[in-house]
Amino acid sequence: MPGKVADFLRKLELDAAERAAIDQGEKVRRGQGYTLRITAVPAVHRALLDRCQPLNDTAAIPAQRKARREYANRINALPEAANVRP
Repeated sequence: MPGKVADFLRKLELDAAERAAIDQGEKVRRGQGYTLRITAVPAVHRALLDRCQPLNDTAAIPAQRKARREYANRINALPEAANVRP
């Protein structure tokens, strides 16, 4: 998960599974920013992706929109069985 997305999500009220995934993530430095490596089931990733939907809005800065797009691409690239929502 890109750091800009993780920073945005940390400010939100998340449920227990989402908060645990964010809190237990491992920061990996990437150039000027960082990537947060989280281990969670695809359903949690989908829920986090849904929560960061406001980053698609024109009020978000371009870097946030790009970070959300990259995260969405990673989640959508998961095997088809993993993309099925419960």
